[in-house]
Amino acid sequence: MLQHVWERASQARYLTKVVIATDDERIHKAARAFGANAVMTRADHLSGTDRVAEAASADQATVIVNIQGDEPLMDPAAIDAAALALLDDPDVPMSTLMKAIEDPRETADPNVVKVVTNLSGDAIYFSRCPIPYQRERAGVHYKHLGLYVYRRDFLLAYPDLPVGPLERMERLEQLRAIENGYRVRMVETEYDSLGVDTPEDLERVSALFEPFMKTH
Repeated sequence: MLQHVWERASQARYLTKVVIATDDERIHKAARAFGANAVMTRADHLSGTDRVAEAASADQATVIVNIQGDEPLMDPAAIDAAALALLDDPDVPMSTLMKAIEDPRETADPNVVKVVTNLSGDAIYFSRCPIPYQRERAGVHYKHLGLYVYRRDFLLAYPDLPVGPLERMERLEQLRAIENGYRVRMVETEYDSLGVDTPEDLERVSALFEPFMKTH
């Protein structure tokens, strides 16, 4: 799964370097075995963003993309679209992806994070609950895809931002930015992804890759 993520990230046009950051020697060894650039980080990070901040501190990149290792279906074009949101607007410190939900089961699934935005396209809130509540007529729900883009200064300051009650309750690291008053630009994409959070997710992803593995 990690190799699939790395290979897809390596196909993105706007990424100049792809690095796997981990605190697990097994993951580090596996990454090096398939040719990836891998670095070890501390084991006490509260979130993936904290880990990426440590890895990024040793690099001079001005924009950093955090692609989570459990997203083997992430499309390279979606990675580029999220990165361009920061490159095109210097006032936005952070961006990420959202996609319209097509399967109603995902709306109620707490492992599928939902997001609502303001009219400028910035996130108002992320939740594991179905948001917004549809009181009178059906509307579109959007799910958040597991990718973040940060400006360097914001990312390096992120670990020192206070962890708020919403992040603690939802267990969603992106809420730290919103709770501390930072904008998170949402980029709508037509490309879907599937984060592997449960054994059932792993079965679904494995079934999708099975035809590919038979031909290679």
